[in-house]
Amino acid sequence: MQPLYSLKASESANDERFDGLTHLARSHFGVMAVLLTTGAGESQQVRTCDGLALGNASGLYPFDLAWRRADTVFVVPDTHCDERFRDHHLVVASPHVRFLAACPLPAPDGAILGTICLLHDQPRELDPTQQQVLRDLARIAASLLAREQADAHLERELDTLRVSERRMALAIAGSGTGIWDRNAATGEIHYSNGWKALLGYAEHEVGNRIEESYTRVHPADLEYVKATIQAHFEQRTESYEVEHRLRCKDGSYKWVCSRGKVVERDATGKPLRMIGTTTDITAMRLMAEQVQQTAALMTDLTNEIPGMAFQYRRLPDGRSYFSYVSAGVRDIYGLSPEQLAASEEALLGIIHPDDLGRYQASFDDSARTLTPWRLEYRVRLPGRGDSWRQGDARPRQLEDGSLVWHGFITDVTERKQIEAELQVFATTDSLTLLSNRRHFMQQLDAELARVQRTAGYCATILMFDLDHFKAINDRWGHSVGDQALRHFAAILSSQLRKTDAAGRMGGEEFAVVLSDASIDQAVTFARRIQSELANAPVLHADARISLAVSVGIAAINASDVNTETTLSRSDMALYRAKRGGRNRIECH
Repeated sequence: MQPLYSLKASESANDERFDGLTHLARSHFGVMAVLLTTGAGESQQVRTCDGLALGNASGLYPFDLAWRRADTVFVVPDTHCDERFRDHHLVVASPHVRFLAACPLPAPDGAILGTICLLHDQPRELDPTQQQVLRDLARIAASLLAREQADAHLERELDTLRVSERRMALAIAGSGTGIWDRNAATGEIHYSNGWKALLGYAEHEVGNRIEESYTRVHPADLEYVKATIQAHFEQRTESYEVEHRLRCKDGSYKWVCSRGKVVERDATGKPLRMIGTTTDITAMRLMAEQVQQTAALMTDLTNEIPGMAFQYRRLPDGRSYFSYVSAGVRDIYGLSPEQLAASEEALLGIIHPDDLGRYQASFDDSARTLTPWRLEYRVRLPGRGDSWRQGDARPRQLEDGSLVWHGFITDVTERKQIEAELQVFATTDSLTLLSNRRHFMQQLDAELARVQRTAGYCATILMFDLDHFKAINDRWGHSVGDQALRHFAAILSSQLRKTDAAGRMGGEEFAVVLSDASIDQAVTFARRIQSELANAPVLHADARISLAVSVGIAAINASDVNTETTLSRSDMALYRAKRGGRNRIECH
């Protein structure tokens, strides 16, 4: 039988640096427990465990399996159906493991730093998306472990530097970290060879003046970097730490984390000497962006990733509360995790009143059908006005009858604004800002449907054609012609009610639908348009260009097969108006 896992380890094994990762993994996958180990073979140790109490014995042993690739996910859907594990004591006795999945923590050189493991007391599967999330978690944990090793190595080197009072001239091998030593009084700064190599420079290609060093900082980050250093110089912070971009020799930029501390001050507290490190974090930044793009995993491990991961519970008696929210709640709802956990009423007061009913009903529907919750809704945050949020979560029913949702909420305000702009582009004539032909026909379809389903309801359509428009173009040019079209469209829009619709059908031809209006009312509307047009000529330079319009009117009948039938009648009436001498109104 293949070894499963011994769940016995020191009570102090949990490592707070990884607690958030395993807690989020457990919440995301909805499993009984998540373990994160480091090392290999018999030396493998538990770094953190979420979901199970750890015993007092020692040792947590890995699966006796050969990993083919560093990103391989090992899944046992049901240990009872797998002869390698079904007789293991953790399967046949408490905690009765039925499902397990594990993914190694890959180092950059291909070595395995440890393992992240999911355990559950019910059989289940991991789909490809869930497996990718597990790989992403493993890569994040591996990066933290790699950085931890680099930091440990760096501390040993810094101890040597303090004892010997000499500058460290070599980079920490393979750590992606360089060392610098700054004389705050003279403005001199010395870099280790590894620091220079980090940016692609040879030893002689980097000067020792702080003024030169600032020229390598990305312009957008420079003031922030200077302000952070000054804050430490003035003893407002314990140390200097900042993430920013540095220009490499080839002109590209790398993301780095610079850390330092003043180690010597004069009697007045003025800084004399500051020692620090610069670590390449480009890979970690790229990984964070990948996680953000998948929108499948948001954690409170970093404030760089927007969004809010959450666990929401509804008890059998109807009470509900957020049992977990990530730090992103401050950006999403303007609340602290403690405020939201204390009272759901705080959230209900933020959701837009017009969307509150949909918000509550959507959770009711998800609870009743046990289907995923997905909703786009508005929130009102003090000082920020209305903005859009998108929520996605999956419900699961617990043995006690309560429900739990694990999900994620993102800010989609920018996307909603773009969608609104695209909708305007798709439905609006860019010259006149009226509906384009396609959108107007949709509005006409809706009005015909209203006439057909509502007894006694009447509506009319009017076709307008600017008279002698070609002569205006020929005499004054197309720019004046466009001005005339915009002028007429403005007059038309000023006379419409909220229930009416107007559109440009093409060229100098326009159409209007008057809802709940008879033929006589339509004639009155058309005469008003002609009068307004006659009293307001187009002004161009010193010229006053008079406009006139012919109008064809037809009623929208419940017997019309489609809107083309309605439109053809108004077209025929317009044709008679044009043939009859123009600047006329004809009814079909």
